[in-house]
Amino acid sequence: MLILGITGCKKNPDKFVNGTNTDSTQKDTAGYVSKNNIEDKEAALKHSNEQIVQMLKDKKYSKLAGFIHPEKGVRFSMYAFIVPEEDKVFSKSDFLKFQPTRTIFTWGTMDGSGDLYQATLDDYLTKWVYSKDFASGQVSFNEFQGSGNSLNNLKKIYPGADFTENFIKGSGPDTGMDWNCLRLVFEKYQGNYYLVGIINDQWTI
Repeated sequence: MLILGITGCKKNPDKFVNGTNTDSTQKDTAGYVSKNNIEDKEAALKHSNEQIVQMLKDKKYSKLAGFIHPEKGVRFSMYAFIVPEEDKVFSKSDFLKFQPTRTIFTWGTMDGSGDLYQATLDDYLTKWVYSKDFASGQVSFNEFQGSGNSLNNLKKIYPGADFTENFIKGSGPDTGMDWNCLRLVFEKYQGNYYLVGIINDQWTI
């Protein structure tokens, strides 16, 4: 059964459902799940996806932090193949702490060259995570649109989680090789859905 709980919200105004206040008087049914069916969950998480992608585009990172999972934080994966022991994971507090700083992190290994990709959190968000205009992409729910030659282990790493994919197809003669997508992974915690993974994917060598 799927329920995004909204009991006790008046006692805890800082509790979020998909990044929005969970006051039971809220009428935006796209922002939370009010019935026990998959259509409501899909609508709610697509709404969250739209909000998060727009925040990435507008660089409103303090608002984006409200979606980060309270216990697991959010993991950043450079490619479809998630490497838990190497990918960077930020709690909400660490995300807010490091985003404005010039602290350099190693995010992974570049496809093709094998060089380490090193950048600040802010540069990673702007130059890698939102390297394309994903706000204009085609959105799917729990369905992969982008498929290349890189192993995709999302469902293994996040069993039972839900995800959205923002897909930008290629153009011209390289249509099948210059596509890009951004996946957002959500898990339920105390009745609400939070962001646990931000995954980029593209054709790899």
